[in-house]
Amino acid sequence: MLHSPEYGVAIHIRCCLGDAMDQDRQPESPLLEFDENRAAFIEPSALRSATDVPHACVLSWFHDAIGRLITRLDGHQVVENRWEDGPHPLFEVDVAGQRLGMVPMPVSGTAAGALLEELIAFGCRSFVACGGAGSLRRDLTVGHLVLVTSALRDEGLSHHYLPPGRAVDADPGAVALLRGVLDEHGVTYVEGRTWTTDGVFRETPGKIAARRDEGCMTVEMEAASIAAVAQFRGVPLAQLLYAGDDLSGETWDHRSWRTRHDVRDNMLDLAMAAALRIDTTANAPKRRVRVRDRRESRR
Repeated sequence: MLHSPEYGVAIHIRCCLGDAMDQDRQPESPLLEFDENRAAFIEPSALRSATDVPHACVLSWFHDAIGRLITRLDGHQVVENRWEDGPHPLFEVDVAGQRLGMVPMPVSGTAAGALLEELIAFGCRSFVACGGAGSLRRDLTVGHLVLVTSALRDEGLSHHYLPPGRAVDADPGAVALLRGVLDEHGVTYVEGRTWTTDGVFRETPGKIAARRDEGCMTVEMEAASIAAVAQFRGVPLAQLLYAGDDLSGETWDHRSWRTRHDVRDNMLDLAMAAALRIDTTANAPKRRVRVRDRRESRR
């Protein structure tokens, strides 16, 4: 059951994938019952209308750093976007004369994916997400940056947007532009796969070892979900994480990762530069190339 806070109604959604599906043919999990119909019973545009918002947008789970940035750049709220649990606002800042959106994100792929849907409905069109993640490798010291190239889909939401699959690849064009910003600023980083799970208290030693052997560098709760939403909606999105707590040893090490305010502030600055570049590149007018005929080319 999905509760719509704006209209105060309870909407029951029933999934039907074919006429009277035989129980013997049903998959082991409902998550494998992907529906190719792109039209949902409730579309984001039914709840959120397009408005005057920045096209480039930074999504971040660092609410403290966003607060400092809004103060530093004299930003302001452009959309309140109230949910049942409170507002999920969209802020705007000016970066060298360019409009940029800034959104404090909710924890979990389900909530983050839903909010991304609404931001797209409002009119945002290019995204960079930055957050923290647990480290699965001992060499990823606290604060080390990770450029996400793919995410293991060990969560639920991505399976409603993409056919069943083990991982979702990041948008290669957006990743390349974010990589360029990191290189230009001389930032040390690694790039690779992250493990997205919605079972934070079921990250067992066996699963951690298996995910690490599969090439996952970090573990978090949103990357696969928002990558799937972005791919489904056809908007560019790149993601940057920093290694926080450590899950690579015999015992969990918190490493006081939430106190690294310098890392968070710097990541937001990098994300802002990348988001503006991605939006400029993705939405630049296409140049028409004049094709010369064969006789003209020989002159």
